[in-house]
Amino acid sequence: MKVTVLGATGYTGMMLLRILASHPEVERVTASSRSYAGRTLEEADPGLSPQALQNGRIAPVVLGPQDALRDPGDVVFSALPHGASAETCAPVLGRTVVIDLSADFRFLRGDLFRSAYGTAPPQAEFQNRAVYGLCEWYRDAVRSADLVANPGCYPTATLLPLLPVLPYIPKEAPIVVNALSGITGAGRKEKLNLLYAERTENAAAYNPGRRHRHAAEISEQLQRETLTFTPHLVPLKQGMLVTTTVPVTDTGKALEALRSRYRDEPFVVLTGETPPETRHTRGTNLVRIGVDVADEMLILMSAIDNLWKGAAGQAVQNMNIRFGVSETAGLQREADL
Repeated sequence: MKVTVLGATGYTGMMLLRILASHPEVERVTASSRSYAGRTLEEADPGLSPQALQNGRIAPVVLGPQDALRDPGDVVFSALPHGASAETCAPVLGRTVVIDLSADFRFLRGDLFRSAYGTAPPQAEFQNRAVYGLCEWYRDAVRSADLVANPGCYPTATLLPLLPVLPYIPKEAPIVVNALSGITGAGRKEKLNLLYAERTENAAAYNPGRRHRHAAEISEQLQRETLTFTPHLVPLKQGMLVTTTVPVTDTGKALEALRSRYRDEPFVVLTGETPPETRHTRGTNLVRIGVDVADEMLILMSAIDNLWKGAAGQAVQNMNIRFGVSETAGLQREADL
């Protein structure tokens, strides 16, 4: 496969390059970035290994988006911000496979996109043609999709434990989610609250309740309006831990639904009553899910690496599904120490 990565010098784009550099089915990778266009990839991303830069698989010079999309290859990964992603990809939408890691195509309802992002959905004619790329749930649709909307990191870590037990949660019951994210979840940008001195030895909630943009994305997938979602920034480079508390009508059936749904999934690890830890997913495409019961309340706990399963890793998993190669190709399941 020939691949183009837009936004290749952000954290997600850089992770995509690292995964694709050793992917057994990828023969060419073109890196694109507005800010680094015309410069060598070695200068733009010194962390890539010399082998990756010298084996001819990755083009040595970073291209601007227009130049990169003249020959987009088989699939375009867009790791651009919302709004900019749909606009930049417009020339190739419907012509080549696009896996979009922004929020631009994640919503079926335009009013929800507007409430979360303050504007009408960009490239609105493509909204209903996009497949929501939560691999374990929409695998069959991804197989024939030309536009895949890669889920956000918070929704991925929240939805995967919740969806199997949703039938056992009363319709009007509160769904209470507390989520902890590493700093890379905010992207590679200069902001005061992301400085090392501000974040180290410090943790804080932000946009509580339903104010975070991903709350609308999660609610649409659940088709529930009873979500309370409170994210937190914690002093980790990468990693995400989500705890969800819900009442259920039958704990035994809910637990069995969770076990049976994920029994054969290559990237889902059920840890039982042992709470999952972020370090056990670092550098992998795994989601680790633990569960506990308190009276009739189900406590769901999940951990992912926000740059892997929460972004670049899941995007490559979607590519694997779409092109009929092994779903695990190029993706790690052994955690960093």
